[in-house]
Amino acid sequence: MSASEIERTLVRLAHQIVEKHEGSGNLGLVGIKRRGVPLAQRIGKAIQGIEGTPVEVGTLDIQFYRDDLSTSGPRPTVTPADIGFDIAGRDIILLDDVLYTGRTIRAALDALFDHGRPRSVRLLVLIDRGHRELPIEAQFVGRVVPTSSKEIIEVKLNEVDGSDQVLLVELVD
Repeated sequence: MSASEIERTLVRLAHQIVEKHEGSGNLGLVGIKRRGVPLAQRIGKAIQGIEGTPVEVGTLDIQFYRDDLSTSGPRPTVTPADIGFDIAGRDIILLDDVLYTGRTIRAALDALFDHGRPRSVRLLVLIDRGHRELPIEAQFVGRVVPTSSKEIIEVKLNEVDGSDQVLLVELVD
């Protein structure tokens, strides 16, 4: 995907969110660190452009919630980092760049619920590449890109990487 394709996709997703939630009154966007955060900020700006009112955007750090942390040595102390707004009773859109096995989203849900009980949680991803290990499905998808196990999706966003693009890269053995 080029920068313009990414932008058009995010505007389309913003319209879908507004339509599904009949506006943005109770909506909150939570981006999963790293690339989910700029996606949430961009979608928030697009929704504000559509609705005329700002949408709260927060950040979720799932570093200590992952199930692939090393189990050797002392366990880290887990203290939830502040999302930036109260999620209790809100309709939350959780945002990430790529949906693959579902493990990142499982960790994000654990982290999110440590901050409160939202009314609903829906998932938005820029790219869904399949290969689930867990029963996770995104309600808002920018693009479905079927991949093999020897391919990876690289999402580059200007805020993190200095440019906007999505690349399909084949791993070399």
